[in-house]
Amino acid sequence: MNLLLFMGLGMSEILVIALIVLLLFGGKKIPELMNGLGKGVKSFKDGINDVTSTNHSETKENKSSTTDNNDSGANANN
Repeated sequence: MNLLLFMGLGMSEILVIALIVLLLFGGKKIPELMNGLGKGVKSFKDGINDVTSTNHSETKENKSSTTDNNDSGANANN
């Protein structure tokens, strides 16, 4: 039964909220709203992945340039 709880809400509360949303927006508008919400979430995830991949590539570039600088300094000392 714990699976039916969502942030402290029981099944009856969730059904009442769903009924109110259905009455406010209508049956035809809800799929459009969910479609827009899905596109927004997808765009957000793509943006997060883009930032993450950019940070990883910058980190790799910084590590390689640091390694190159260390190698040239070691050769100069010899």
